Amino acid sequence: MPKSPRGEKRPADAIGLAVMVGKIAKGEIEDEREEVKSAAAQLGSLGGKRRAEIAKLAAMKRWNQE
Repeated sequence: MPKSPRGEKRPADAIGLAVMVGKIAKGEIEDEREEVKSAAAQLGSLGGKRRAEIAKLAAMKRWNQE
């Protein structure tokens, strides 16, 4: 079996992978991967909040200048 970027073993073909996902969903086998988040994923909601602030400021500037 090839290894994923995290080093887990997984099926080489799409059908084998689909069977494995189905078995995990039914609870026949245990999901072997660890829940590891990247640095960007750990910050998560900060990006969305910041984008909302920027959009609000841009809208205020646009509508107040006309």
